[in-house]
Amino acid sequence: MDRRLSQLTDWVRAHAGLADAEPEPVAGDASFRRYFRVRDTDGQSRIVMDAPPGKESTSEFLAVARHWRAEGVRVPAIIDADEPQGLILLEDFGDRLLLDELTPDNADRHYSDALNSLCAIQQTTEPAGYPLPPYDEALLDREMNLFRDWLLTEHLGLALTDQDHCLLDTTFNFLRESALAQPQAPVHRDYHSRNLLITDAPDDPGIIDFQDAVMGPVTYDLVSLAKDCYIAWPEERVSGWIEQFRQQSRDAGLHAADADTFRQWAELMGMQRHLKASGIFARLYRRDGKDRYLADIPRTVNYLRQASERQPALRHFHDWLTDRVIPALTGESDPS
Repeated sequence: MDRRLSQLTDWVRAHAGLADAEPEPVAGDASFRRYFRVRDTDGQSRIVMDAPPGKESTSEFLAVARHWRAEGVRVPAIIDADEPQGLILLEDFGDRLLLDELTPDNADRHYSDALNSLCAIQQTTEPAGYPLPPYDEALLDREMNLFRDWLLTEHLGLALTDQDHCLLDTTFNFLRESALAQPQAPVHRDYHSRNLLITDAPDDPGIIDFQDAVMGPVTYDLVSLAKDCYIAWPEERVSGWIEQFRQQSRDAGLHAADADTFRQWAELMGMQRHLKASGIFARLYRRDGKDRYLADIPRTVNYLRQASERQPALRHFHDWLTDRVIPALTGESDPS
C-alpha cells in the first residue's frame, strides 16, 4: 500500500461505521487527484477524494461544492474534509456516467436535463469568501497555447514557421475577444458527459469535477456539453440544443442575444475550448504517460475544422488546419 493510500485509509477508518473500510479505486480525472469508494457497515458507499497537498488544492472544490449545493445544484454532499491532508469524504453518485448511457433515442431527454442543471449553475451567486476567478485574457491565452505547444510541437512534431505562429496568434486573438465580449456567468469549465452521472433522480444529473469553476462566457459550458470531446452528434441536434439553451438562459435573464448572435458566440467559444482540449489530451500522453485520451484528439480537432469552415475571418486558419495539421494527425500510425 502506498503512503498516501495508507494515510487515506487511516483517516477514513476513523469515521463512524467505516472502521473496516477497504478503499476501492474509482476511475479518476486528468489530474493528480485520485478517488476511492468505501462502504460502511450498512453497505452504504461513499467516495474519498485524495488531493495530494502541493499538487492539488481542496479549498476551491469545497467552496464551490458547499455553495452550489446550498443553491440547489446537484453536486456531491461534503460528509467530512481534512484540508491539510487533502482528503474529502463525499456522497457517492455511483458509476453511471452520462456518456455510457447516451443513445440516439434518449439523447434529447438527457441533454435537456443537463441543460436545466447548467442553467441552474449559471444562476448561482458568488460563493461567500471565494469569488470565482475570472476567465480572463491570460487564462484564455494560456489554454489556447496548449494546442500550439503540446499538440502541434510536442505531439505532432511540426516545425512551426514565423508565418504559422502569426496565423495562430491572429486566430487566438479573434477567439479571445469573442469570449471576453460575451455576458459572464458561473462556468463549471468541464461540463460534459464524463462529469455528469445518472443517479436515482434520473432527471437531475449528478455533477462532479467542478473545482476549476470560474466566472466566464455564458456559452462555455454549453459547448462543452453540446460539442463534447468524447461523443459527437449530428449538426442538427447540436444546433437544436444550442438554441434550446439560448432561449432558456435568455428567459433566466443571463443574456439578451438573438439566435444568430448566440450561435456565433457558441461557435467561437467551442473553438477556444477545442484548442485547449486537444492540447491537454496531447500533454496527458506526452508528459504524463496517459494514453486514454489519444483517441479523442481527432474528434476534438474535427470540431475545429467544422467551426472554422463557417467563419470567413478564420478562412486561413481553416485551410492551414485542413492542409497541414489534420494530415499530420491522421497520418501517424504510432503516436510514440
